Amino acid sequence: MWWLDAFTTYLYGLSVAVSVIAVLMLASGMDDLFIDLVYWTRRTWKALVVYRRHERTYYHELYRPAEKPLAIMVPAWHETGVIGHMAELAASTLDYENYHIFVGTYPNDADTQRDVDEVSARFPNVHKVVCARPGPTSKADCLNNVLDAILQFERRAKLSFEGFILHDAEDVVCAMELRLFNYLVGRKDLIQIPVYPFERQWNNFTSLHYLDEFAELHGKDVPVREALAGQVPSAGVGTCFSRRAVLALLEEGNGVAFDVQSLTEDYDIGLRLKARGMQEIFVRFPVLRYRRHQKAPPFGQSRRESNVICVREYFPDRLSTAVRQKSRWIIGIVYQGYRTHGWKWRHGLVLNYFLWRDRKGAIANFVSFGAMLVLTQLLIMLLVQQVLPGTPRFLSIFEGQHWLDIVLYTNAGLMANRILQRVVFVSSYYGVKQGLLAIPRLLWSNLVNFMANWRAIKQILQTGDPRRVAWDKTTHDFPSIGGENRAKRSLDELLVTQGALTEARLREARAHPIEGLHAGSTLVHQGVITAEQLAQPIAEQAGVACEPVDANTLNGELVNALPMAVALQYAVLPLRVDGGTLVLASESYIDPVSLAAIARKLDRPVRYVVAHKGQVTVGLRRWYVKSDEHDPRGLLDAATRSGRIGAERGRMLWDSYVSRQVMLGEILVAQGHLDEVAFKALLLSHARSGQPLGEFLVAQGVIAQDTLDRLLALQSALQPSIASLLKTEALPPVQLIKQWTERVA
Repeated sequence: MWWLDAFTTYLYGLSVAVSVIAVLMLASGMDDLFIDLVYWTRRTWKALVVYRRHERTYYHELYRPAEKPLAIMVPAWHETGVIGHMAELAASTLDYENYHIFVGTYPNDADTQRDVDEVSARFPNVHKVVCARPGPTSKADCLNNVLDAILQFERRAKLSFEGFILHDAEDVVCAMELRLFNYLVGRKDLIQIPVYPFERQWNNFTSLHYLDEFAELHGKDVPVREALAGQVPSAGVGTCFSRRAVLALLEEGNGVAFDVQSLTEDYDIGLRLKARGMQEIFVRFPVLRYRRHQKAPPFGQSRRESNVICVREYFPDRLSTAVRQKSRWIIGIVYQGYRTHGWKWRHGLVLNYFLWRDRKGAIANFVSFGAMLVLTQLLIMLLVQQVLPGTPRFLSIFEGQHWLDIVLYTNAGLMANRILQRVVFVSSYYGVKQGLLAIPRLLWSNLVNFMANWRAIKQILQTGDPRRVAWDKTTHDFPSIGGENRAKRSLDELLVTQGALTEARLREARAHPIEGLHAGSTLVHQGVITAEQLAQPIAEQAGVACEPVDANTLNGELVNALPMAVALQYAVLPLRVDGGTLVLASESYIDPVSLAAIARKLDRPVRYVVAHKGQVTVGLRRWYVKSDEHDPRGLLDAATRSGRIGAERGRMLWDSYVSRQVMLGEILVAQGHLDEVAFKALLLSHARSGQPLGEFLVAQGVIAQDTLDRLLALQSALQPSIASLLKTEALPPVQLIKQWTERVA
């Protein structure tokens, strides 16, 4: 009978398939077992020998190096509403200040551009980059545009970034990430930290299978690779390149650092840097802080492993999206990686072995899926044999093959080890509940990887070349942190709206600017508006209160508690303590990054109010800076007591004096020697120098000595002294100085 012949052929084919799959699984399983043995041997050696001889590096050490300038590169295509949350979260959580975020947008993505503009208005360290070509192009192309903008910013700002960090707009960064990069970037050229996906509902296997894979990959596989081969594949996020590495990539690519034809430019760069002899490192650095009322961790979770500095993000929760993303990874790593890098003697035996591990997925994913299908059929046959005693013994086709029995038993042991390893590494970060759920998710992971592999092959066949496959961006979710991006209304608009001046008067004043002053200061110096009228719209832009400040009435204890370096760097004065929060006064907007940095430096919560123009400047000179000028308030009080000037007139003169005081930084920016963002970056270095600002700028080569002399002369001309104001009152200033000196004596 034909069906009997067909069934016999099917059984024979099944036996052949079992044999082939079993041998392939054995080879892959032994490969994985080798990595397991290396990892656990190294971990045991470190625990028993290394850490008994050498003390672990604790997070306090990360604070020792001075903050180097770091640039974060973020490609953004249709990321409306996301980049604002990222900047907000970074500003509120990052324990670092000297960083800038450069967001790559596209000319045909107006919504994302508008969103980045609004974010940049609130965060001066966020910069919008518009790519040369309409999007979407590729992540590599976007990053090349961003890198070009960074280099232009360096020339304009007269600073050099020491680290270039890859992140996506949806990434949630750890507070100490930049501290870790800052600690290592002088010695390492590629620094990669782990990626740990966020959890979703327990039955969302599509999203959670990423959790399982990254927990084992970044918990075991990549550390072993780095230890044996000295090469680390970048994850595309949480990667920091040294300046030396970036310049080498630009030189190699004739001005183009990232390969625009690669779908996994991050993986490609790791191999290119290794070929150039660069130092690469994968870092699992735990930050363990003592907390008195720390919540008990989930059962099975390791306190050390679960507190490593890492990147968190949500991964796709839909099957189609996950397949698209993984097919892109497979094309880039397996097929494009082979075409570009191949297996070469110069790589060395060890690195070639890990390249084999990268590329074996092209076969292993099909083998794993085939094993699932075969196992399902064998289980059905076994069930039929058990339920129907008269049924032929189908499984007898495997009897008498002792070699196959050995292979199958070995594979069963290797599979048990594979499951155990997965449970251990998932549990160490997420707890034993997720670790156990990783067992059924193995089957779903096999399905996703099989479909992604199949899609990758179809795309390559359609294009005829793996390097011609188009970039297919994956959409991610971002955790909600509350708050909204808000666009700031312009100062001119607010001044007119609040009735401080008319539009005609504003245009007239703008037509005659004063050299060395910002627009607002010009209006005050021209007498068009008062210092209070200028402060009110600035406060409204910042979303804080506006109040006058008398520097002579400040609390001396509070002044002493605020370090001079902090006061001068951020141009703030301490006013009072309100419910445990230190209230500061500033004449301008303090961005969230700077405000968070002040709070960390003072180890207490802070907020600020906007003071009238000149009031903080006078207060800083009164309390923190030794000035050559005689005490201006004392001179004015002496004139009032002598009866040569009335009390009301004295108050008017004081307000005129205060409102026309100018800081050197304002003149520098207004004259175009620096932009405001670059000036703030320089202030971070100046705070540690111990030099006067002018001398520091000359020493750094920002301006020449003759330029500094000219700027100081301009500053002296712009801001009056009390003595010069009193001349207008026909009161000899020499007499006032003599009276004041005698009173002090």
